[in-house]
Amino acid sequence: MSELQPIIPAQTDAAVVVATPQEPPEPAPITDQEVGEYREQDRFLPIANVSRIMKSSVPPTAKIAKDAKECVQECVSEFISFITSEAAEKCQLEKRKTIGGEDILYAMSTLGFENYAETLKIHLAKLRQNGASVAATAASRAEQHIEPRVDEE
Repeated sequence: MSELQPIIPAQTDAAVVVATPQEPPEPAPITDQEVGEYREQDRFLPIANVSRIMKSSVPPTAKIAKDAKECVQECVSEFISFITSEAAEKCQLEKRKTIGGEDILYAMSTLGFENYAETLKIHLAKLRQNGASVAATAASRAEQHIEPRVDEE
């Protein structure tokens, strides 16, 4: 076997080059259009969810245009922001940090959506009832003591 030889870097004719740390290149500035698109995505509900809800309300043979989906997406997102900001104001006045279901119902009534508030009040009660029964079921399962099975021979 031959002996391993050290690797010697090739020398250039120029003077020895000293490596100096280079500054990273400046990132490209973000355009106003990109900022607008980012905020739009943050503000709106996902279009797939909006589309699925819309499709469930029409016959299976009906089609929904893309601009109709986008319009509803924008409207629904704006509606949610409108109601939530009113509920947040109420919480802020009461020095609370968490917006609850009752706050949303209050905001809807205050803003003139009493018809929706009544329906949502029923839905909220059912949701809480279902949540309580699910929690009770989970708690009872946790309390059950299961004996190990012993095979008798």
